[in-house]
Amino acid sequence: MVGFSMQPYGMQSMLKEGHRHLSGLEEAVLRNIDACKQLSTITRTSLGPNGMNKMVINHLDKLFVTNDAATIMNELEVQHPAAKILVLAAKAQQEEIGDGANLTVSFAGELLHNAEELIRMGLHPSEIITGYTKAINKAIEILEALVHKGSETMDVRDKDEVISRMRSSVASKQFGQEDVLCPFIVEACIQGCPKNPANFNVDNVRVSKLLGGGLHDSRVVRGMVLKMDALGTIKRVEKAKVAVFSAGIDTTATETKGTVLIHNAEQLENYAKTEESKVEELIKAVADSGAKVVVSGAAVGEMALHFCERYKLMVLKVSSKFELRRICRATGAVAMLKLGHPDAGDLGYVDSVSVEEIGGSRVTIVKNEQGGNSISTIVLRGSTDSILDDLERAVDDGVNTYKAMCRDSRIVVGAAATEIEIAKRLKEFSFKETGLDQYAIAKFAESFEMVPKTLAENAGLNAIEIIASLYAEHASGNTNAGIDLDEGVCKDVSAMNIWDLYVTKFFALKFAADAACTVLRVDQIIMAKPAGGPKRDPPAGMDDE
Repeated sequence: MVGFSMQPYGMQSMLKEGHRHLSGLEEAVLRNIDACKQLSTITRTSLGPNGMNKMVINHLDKLFVTNDAATIMNELEVQHPAAKILVLAAKAQQEEIGDGANLTVSFAGELLHNAEELIRMGLHPSEIITGYTKAINKAIEILEALVHKGSETMDVRDKDEVISRMRSSVASKQFGQEDVLCPFIVEACIQGCPKNPANFNVDNVRVSKLLGGGLHDSRVVRGMVLKMDALGTIKRVEKAKVAVFSAGIDTTATETKGTVLIHNAEQLENYAKTEESKVEELIKAVADSGAKVVVSGAAVGEMALHFCERYKLMVLKVSSKFELRRICRATGAVAMLKLGHPDAGDLGYVDSVSVEEIGGSRVTIVKNEQGGNSISTIVLRGSTDSILDDLERAVDDGVNTYKAMCRDSRIVVGAAATEIEIAKRLKEFSFKETGLDQYAIAKFAESFEMVPKTLAENAGLNAIEIIASLYAEHASGNTNAGIDLDEGVCKDVSAMNIWDLYVTKFFALKFAADAACTVLRVDQIIMAKPAGGPKRDPPAGMDDE
């Protein structure tokens, strides 16, 4: 007898078997919110100067010890589709400003956490979205009103002004080291700043990490630091012209194959000599052009090196084509394809090229003290690789902040003073609304408390007391009252010189609100059966042995 098999119906009959379908508030919306909350819980403890470090081991078995949210997001392979939206928001913030990714994720997580409470109270997600949209527009209005007067114009070449704006961004990565690091970063940035500061290129500030020593041994080099030794015996040249050859310095094999028939020993000798004289002729042409330093983008042949020595040319071999481009930019040279007599216009100029030993590794320092050089390098020293990596991230944040302030130099007070003021004014705004949106706006205002709460918790202070005293200060009209983390009290932070860039806050809040609304708009998740292709190899070093 034929068994009665159940005919699939509804969604099952439409999609292939093996699919998953989640719908409704419980299954889809609240699950999504939960995933995003988990993600923001990871980053939240890393917020602010007392943020804790995370140890992330990525799929290639590389270890990261950092409190930089952007790095954590990149290295965690987030699978959940809703949590991925937050990761994308963090990436957008990182690309737009280069700092504030943590605020974006943590704030979006807090918005969703509060939305969950509203949903459980019986509000529909679309009402929450309407309320949140009104609230973010109002919050940005308030943020503009809180901009510090007179900060619209600044001289991006004035060291003190730049340091005051950069300190908080560097302190959030390296608390306690900002007064050592900021002057390095500012010096390097001002050196690489073009005539029109809006065109500042982040790539102009390089970082060279050398093990050994400590942060106090770091320094700024006007020019480039290459982690390699010069070929040959000449290790130092001053005030020299530079020729750059991207294809290498060697006798080239021709495209066509040919057979040479040699009848006697004399012809054989002459054949070897012609090759020698040809190479000598080429190297002599380079030396005659006035160049003293030759930079090769590929291999340097033995014979070519011998003639370079004879004509007192210093030879550098740079295998990375990006480094080669930077050398061209730093010296003003033009990279030539073939070895030959360079034109005067193709040669670059350096003040000095020297090989130095720093902490056991030999490095070549290409210096250009005069103006017109757009590249400067910060040589970072530290005791372990992970410390150096973290210092490099702090430098990156500082340089990105410099770029942001070149575009828009407006500042708002830091240390959670701005957030509490926005929360206070948004609460007042929500009382004026009549519809159900007012609950959403009030919750949006409450979400801003996440910043002072997290800063206080990470510093081991009593968050409830701090938030209460902040509200009390702001209610009495002191809009600059923020948290002094060292003493654990509320103070006027503008006197302590703690400032945040307006653009960083603007984009972080905007991206966070957009991400939260996107997640709330989802009411069904339909996942097809995963393709049955070959599985990826397990990462190296993770065998069962």
